[in-house]
Amino acid sequence: MSAEPPQPPKPPTHPTSLRLPDGPRERDRSPSPMRGYLIPSPLPTRRTRTFSATVRASEGPVYKGVCKCFCRSKGHGFITPADGGPDIFLHISDVEGEYVPMEGDEVTYKVCSIPPKNEKHQAVEVVITHLAPGTKHETWSGHVISS
Repeated sequence: MSAEPPQPPKPPTHPTSLRLPDGPRERDRSPSPMRGYLIPSPLPTRRTRTFSATVRASEGPVYKGVCKCFCRSKGHGFITPADGGPDIFLHISDVEGEYVPMEGDEVTYKVCSIPPKNEKHQAVEVVITHLAPGTKHETWSGHVISS
């Protein structure tokens, strides 16, 4: 039994031996039952919300608050309730009216619970009641208006 260490691979001597394979290389992956399917978002949008959840939300009380932040490109933001509770999630599909919400806008909204545990709430039927003064507001079509 010899105690010689294994020899490292020799560097290529000819430049054509450095050729990369053509096209993308397939990766070996373990089989998955969800492969090839899009994973659905856990947040119920207006389109994916069940009819019963929509009815419960529309029958609920109207709350007031201030838009804390809203990112049009991400499609969501948060509302700070006027009563001082925890911030409420706001999805782009639940904004009513022609203006994109901006920080400081006063809004009215109703709430709907977020599945699966229904512990958190999301704002629905959000209406901007007063635009934040001194800011430029954008309409959904892209026009900018000073308030």
